[in-house]
Amino acid sequence: MTNALVRTYEPHGSALEVFHRKEPEVLLSGPAGTGKSRACLEKVHAICLKNPGVRALAVRKTGKSLASTGLVTFREHVAAESITAGHVKWFGGSQQEPAAYRYANGSRLVVGGMDDPTKIMSSEYDVAYVQEATELTLTDWEAITTRLRNGRISFQQLIADCNPDVPKHWLKARCDRGQTVMLHCRHTDNPRLWNHAAKAWTTEGEAYIAKLRALTGVRYQRLYEGRWVAAEGLIYEHWDPALHVVPRFDIPPSWTRWWGVDFGFTNPFVWQDWAEDPDGRLYLVREIYKTRTLVEDHAKKILRTVQRCARHCKAGRRGHDCWACDDCVTEWTEPKPRAIVCDHDAEDRATLERHLGMSTVAADKRVKVGLEAVQTRTKPAGDGRPRVFLLADALLERDEALEEAKKPCSTEEEIPGYVWDPGTAAARAAEKPPKEAPLKENDHGCDGMRYVVAERDLGGRPRIRSF
Repeated sequence: MTNALVRTYEPHGSALEVFHRKEPEVLLSGPAGTGKSRACLEKVHAICLKNPGVRALAVRKTGKSLASTGLVTFREHVAAESITAGHVKWFGGSQQEPAAYRYANGSRLVVGGMDDPTKIMSSEYDVAYVQEATELTLTDWEAITTRLRNGRISFQQLIADCNPDVPKHWLKARCDRGQTVMLHCRHTDNPRLWNHAAKAWTTEGEAYIAKLRALTGVRYQRLYEGRWVAAEGLIYEHWDPALHVVPRFDIPPSWTRWWGVDFGFTNPFVWQDWAEDPDGRLYLVREIYKTRTLVEDHAKKILRTVQRCARHCKAGRRGHDCWACDDCVTEWTEPKPRAIVCDHDAEDRATLERHLGMSTVAADKRVKVGLEAVQTRTKPAGDGRPRVFLLADALLERDEALEEAKKPCSTEEEIPGYVWDPGTAAARAAEKPPKEAPLKENDHGCDGMRYVVAERDLGGRPRIRSF
């Protein structure tokens, strides 16, 4: 190879240790911002550079989430110099081959998601990297381990990272049994946050740690302290991502649709598109969860998601991209919702109705019975399956401001911290029982889910018309 490339990466703590580990399964577990993903990707990149013909895999639960997180880190930090020098080139995939980064020495870093495993699981690999491994099921994990048999290096390894989850998570249990080596990460492992020479936080580190210290409840314990804990007073005690979060599948057009809306501007605006199967199970198909956007702009995005242009118009385009002129004649790509169930803000409801061209219904705001209805759906029924599910890639777009603030960016991310209000310190000291109400914090998607379930299960009738 010509144009010799020199770059410097100085790992510390767990990031350094992972480079020396050769066990079949190694997990980096710790708080947010410790440099876990960077360390794993640096090791994979180094293996590919030094060993011609290596086949490596980078995977997350969904390909979309990997593209917006891990691949950004790889492209902008880990392999930036190699890409610029032409030593590593992107291949977008074909019918015969999955998308991959191709190395000049013949190595490949295949990328993808377990939501579409057909291509990525048809090959054999030397090393695999799993980002946010707690999102995967045990079946996903074991499927990856069976593909580690390419034999181009002296060891085959699955390395992964995650923020801590519930203490009974299958991945934590796997580590406790010794099947997977767990390396504990700290914020001081990340040189962007901690200056090892000065033994002090960097300017970026001080700001970042301050944000984490401002978190509360289970998010503080997991993202700042790095502890595998369950939220105290969890409302949906039966919630299990491995059971309730499922890969995307084609929704039959015959399934009834329900929309839930929780208004917000400084707090997130939430729109949820639910599909009901013939047995009455509900699936969250799509979701908008976004701050600082006008209701009318949300309405436009919603319509662009569920409609397309039915003919060639002045803009010369057809399909979901055809919204550039007034000549569009749109058609729905899915059934219209049986009901659009909204929070009670009259002005926002009127704005939403005007821009959607459909009427809405006010949500049943009885909190206790609404929560009980959702709790019932989260419990496994007689066939062992619950009656409410979230599709893994339901979120249309991550809110960067919420991401930066380390707040939930979707309903799925809200649920683990959705807890009962413990009451005031004075009330607890007086041993007064707390009210049976959820803590009003990071509950916008959970409210939307409750609105839809209450409308569906507590006697609501279809009340929607088209203008």
